[in-house]
Amino acid sequence: MARSPNPAAASARMPTWFIPHGGGPCFFMDWNPPDAWDKMAAYLRGAAATLPEPPRGIVMVSAHWQAQAFSVTTATQPELLFDYYNFPPHTYQLKYPAPGDPALAQRTASLLEGAGLPAGGNASRGFDHGMFIPMLLMFPGADIPVVQLSLQDTLDPEAHLRAGRALMPLRDEGVLIIGSGMSFHNMRGYGDPRFGPISDTFDAWLTGAVESAPDERHRALASWEQAPSARLCHPLRAEEHLLPLMVVAGAAGQDAGRRVFSDRVMETTLSAFHFG
Repeated sequence: MARSPNPAAASARMPTWFIPHGGGPCFFMDWNPPDAWDKMAAYLRGAAATLPEPPRGIVMVSAHWQAQAFSVTTATQPELLFDYYNFPPHTYQLKYPAPGDPALAQRTASLLEGAGLPAGGNASRGFDHGMFIPMLLMFPGADIPVVQLSLQDTLDPEAHLRAGRALMPLRDEGVLIIGSGMSFHNMRGYGDPRFGPISDTFDAWLTGAVESAPDERHRALASWEQAPSARLCHPLRAEEHLLPLMVVAGAAGQDAGRRVFSDRVMETTLSAFHFG
């Protein structure tokens, strides 16, 4: 049976993470060059060791789910959604049988609604690859209950910062909040050396925003479109891979943020950020 968070039993505040989830099932197949994703995979495998204690549950915000209102998975055993295409057959046989947690899903939706953000449950939605691909590396035992949270399809950064702020109490209930996306996500830019400096410029701005004082961080992320090279790194109406960062930054509250990983992959800079 899935375990629900128990505030009285939690002894340490959980951090919040924004992680890169790579390209499709990249960590589980051959790539050219062969070591393209090795450093990112090593970061993901080592992330759990940085936690103060094992989480009692995980809320995962994936770039690959958008809904009219914030939605949470409520199934007790969600299936996997192989929402990537034209990859080797064995990558469609991956398994990640982590349990869901209906009680945590209800708690998540209630916190969002309490902050004036419409939210609801989805009993049929499975775990997409923005969830199960990195989780296979971070928590390979698949024994921690997971609830997946959608983005709101307005793609409004302020709404996602507010959503994160609403979910902040979960951190004191033993729940780890993870945003799964990519700090650079222009499909036409991957593999193009001209986008190396462009991604560097945006990544430097993004790191400065994350590592600034909390109030300034909020203002900067809310107006991220004004950052240098912003729309070259996240084209209009395709910024869904950046928005999970807004949720985890909002959930960080007054805690500091920092860049904990960065690497050059497919000619672009990709980074991860932790808060708390």
